[in-house]
Amino acid sequence: MAPAHNDSSVKNIAVLGSTGSIGRSTLAVVAAHPRRFRVKALAARQDAGTLYRQAEQHRPLVVALADEEAAARWQSRFNDLGVQCWAGPEALTAIARMDQVDTVVAAISGSAGLPAALAAVEAGKTGALANKEALVAAGPVFMEAVRRSGAPLLPVDSEHNALFQCLQGIDRRHLRRVVLTASGGPFFGRRREELRHVTPDQALRHPTWSMGAKITIDSATLMNKGLEVIEAMHLFDLSPEQIDVLIHPESIVHSLVETVDGGILAHMAEPDMRHAIQYSLSYPERWTSPVPRLDLAGVGSLNFALPDHETFPALGLAYDAARAGGTMPAVLNAANEVAVEAFLGGKAGFLDIPRIVEAVMAAHRVGPAADLDGILAADRWAREYADQLLSAQEGVPR
Repeated sequence: MAPAHNDSSVKNIAVLGSTGSIGRSTLAVVAAHPRRFRVKALAARQDAGTLYRQAEQHRPLVVALADEEAAARWQSRFNDLGVQCWAGPEALTAIARMDQVDTVVAAISGSAGLPAALAAVEAGKTGALANKEALVAAGPVFMEAVRRSGAPLLPVDSEHNALFQCLQGIDRRHLRRVVLTASGGPFFGRRREELRHVTPDQALRHPTWSMGAKITIDSATLMNKGLEVIEAMHLFDLSPEQIDVLIHPESIVHSLVETVDGGILAHMAEPDMRHAIQYSLSYPERWTSPVPRLDLAGVGSLNFALPDHETFPALGLAYDAARAGGTMPAVLNAANEVAVEAFLGGKAGFLDIPRIVEAVMAAHRVGPAADLDGILAADRWAREYADQLLSAQEGVPR
């Protein structure tokens, strides 16, 4: 998986999703190591103002906005910078394939980021993958593209980046299991009944991480950890039974690896995404980092607990989807995206999120995840069915 570059001293990067939390952290890493990077392209969905400020600082060749109306409004301003502005969802895919780019940071959240992330690995680019939905929805197709192209793939998610580091040099015959840690979100320790009237504002108050709205809600329901279980399966060729989850409120231990002799290797660092992002971009080297050093004496103690599956059923639904395989993980992901959007928009309650996902999964007839068209068809069906359930709340089992 070691990256190969035309110039080992300078990496030419594209950041897909540059205006989101991962994209902004990526550009902070770039700014901390200006001699090691050239930013060739930046892409966002619709936040043209932030994208323009990023283009002013980093002067890429190209920017792209998936929202064509936003692109049209800002085109002349980008042109005045000497930066091309491409428009439409297909522009994200075009950026991922640019000849001038050797490393693509795939940080567009949700299934909207899947086509561009897949295009990057098909083109043989080094992929710094922060879009977990690409592997959740299309894991077999995505990893087959990685194998065909030989594209180096480095995980950006802090937990998977930690696993990648801990697994270095371990003979897979000696691996017993891996453990993904979860902060527990803002509602750790609450009972199910206490969550009935949770508001979006309350759910967005994550105790440890600063993230986008969708992933923060997923953290609160534990769906994010379920998606990460499926992601880990594909990244590291593991079965669901080889992946456990522990609640770890301090978010200092990012993942653990247990060997057959009972030894456990843990990766520990401050909860700052710049650490994982920088390692993904610097691998196999390690560079000095602007991230604060971990002070274990200052932390004092580290706590761990088993997940509460009754209060937070989303994690179990993700394991069910992982075991079902085929198109079921894509359906899980799509239904969850619709349910989270409905919750953030005040059209569903917090506890409706896993209810809607479970109902959509129960109605789905699993097919093979053989190609992207079939996966996207399952994704569309799940979104339409979830929308129907939201329009007729009596259709959601309670």
